[in-house]
Amino acid sequence: MTASFRTALAALLLSSAPVLANDQAIVVFDASGSMWGQIGGKAKIEIARDTLKSVLSGLPADLDLGLMVYGHREKGSCQDIQLMVPPGTGNADAINKAVAGIRPKGMTPITASVRQAAEALKYSEQKATVILVTDGLETCDADPCALADELEKSGVDFTAHVVGFGLTKDEGKKIACLADRTGGKYFSADDARTLGEALKETVKAAAEPAPAPAPAPQEVAVDHLFEGTATLAEGGQPFTADDLFWEIRKPDQADGSVGATVESTYGGVFKPEVKEPGDYVVSARLGKVKIDIPVTLKAGEDLKQDFVLNAGIVKMDATRTEGGKSEPDASITLTTGLGDETSYGPSKFFVPAGSVTFAVKIGDATVSSHFDIKAGETVEKTVVVGAGVVVAKALYAPGGPAVEGGEIFFEVDEPKANIDGTRNSVSNGYGDGEKFDLGAGDYVLFARLGAATAEVPVSVKAGERTEATVILNAGVVGIKADGLYRTDIVGAAKSIDGKQKEFNTSYDADYNFTLPAGDYVLRAWLSSDSEERKEFPFTVKAGERTEVTATK
Repeated sequence: MTASFRTALAALLLSSAPVLANDQAIVVFDASGSMWGQIGGKAKIEIARDTLKSVLSGLPADLDLGLMVYGHREKGSCQDIQLMVPPGTGNADAINKAVAGIRPKGMTPITASVRQAAEALKYSEQKATVILVTDGLETCDADPCALADELEKSGVDFTAHVVGFGLTKDEGKKIACLADRTGGKYFSADDARTLGEALKETVKAAAEPAPAPAPAPQEVAVDHLFEGTATLAEGGQPFTADDLFWEIRKPDQADGSVGATVESTYGGVFKPEVKEPGDYVVSARLGKVKIDIPVTLKAGEDLKQDFVLNAGIVKMDATRTEGGKSEPDASITLTTGLGDETSYGPSKFFVPAGSVTFAVKIGDATVSSHFDIKAGETVEKTVVVGAGVVVAKALYAPGGPAVEGGEIFFEVDEPKANIDGTRNSVSNGYGDGEKFDLGAGDYVLFARLGAATAEVPVSVKAGERTEATVILNAGVVGIKADGLYRTDIVGAAKSIDGKQKEFNTSYDADYNFTLPAGDYVLRAWLSSDSEERKEFPFTVKAGERTEVTATK
């Protein structure tokens, strides 16, 4: 993942450099709480920091680049957006320093952040490029796709590129519209092959001059009319909503290429302006339901065609409890013969007649079932998921102090242990006050900070909030080891074979580390080419700080 993320970000920044020089760009950086999630044992925020630093080291000196960050200052706020580094040349060090100090904790206000970045670049007056790096979807009740249309329409030359960091294929589709609708590129940061292909395509496009526009075709006035309508079922009323998408195109060619589109639009009735008689294919699409009909248009003749979609409408919502309020973040996935389709909150789907399977999720609580739908039928369902909220907190010792910040790791596990003593994980996250949406039932909340671990049982009730506090029975040791090569923290006690348990190794001269209460030894290695070392015993008390200074 690290390599593909670096490739994606480098592709966007480096390949855009020739066209961005003397223009301006802003990187919109995701610092929402989910960036504490781990990939390959390393937090995503750390991967992003290292990758950005590597990419920035190779940027041209005349590239005007800025940094905007969201979700880094407070939890639960959709206004937590900050232009940390205004666009300018030679900003690499300033951007790296800003990113190094970020502690992810908040929401994901993608739409508002991209809008603010565009406005900071004066997109309506000059060329502007925004590069969004995100590991999640919009969580602030806004539509990034609609924003893309707005910025493309009102901007002088606005482009948005998107790096989807750890997004699923379906999630990527939901955010890729920002790039697709503004002429930018979408990169998935977990697919090295497609990233490589996209990088080659972007570099080639930046290096080659734009092709000359094709000459406008000669229009031939033809006195004919095609009119298309669509119904959900045979004999039903024509569908009039703007959800219906129409397209008329030339037939597919013998070499397998798709025929050129003549006209496409949304609406209930389709009356395309076709200038030449001949053979065409007309498509009517409603959601994933689509029907193609070949037609022959003749001069002086009117042709009317009704498209029977053989489909139904599903309206679905989700609540935590019976009669509870609608959950806007609930994930609703419908599976039909046409595949999967996912939406969030109160949703409307157009599906083919037949069997429909659904899965509704609020956090990690899931309800699945199925039903049949007939052509022309509308099925409305409110699914009760039975979810509650667990808020995870931790104390160093009974009575405090509390663990603060985003570095503590929480995991919710099933209560029953496996035969080897491990438990199956249900969900996990980072940071004091991390919230978990869970199905009603019993769980175990596990916490880890440094070398200290602890767990506590927790019961979840549908529609209720439960605060679960884990007591780490630990303290913090502050190590100062100026001028020393390496330090190791080991337990003071020795096993029967004379070995001491190892807790941490560091090459830093000054650092903090959390340890369970007990006795320890700090081993200080004097140099990289010598086995000479000194040992400094120390004791950690629960809820207290201990400082150890190692000297040569």
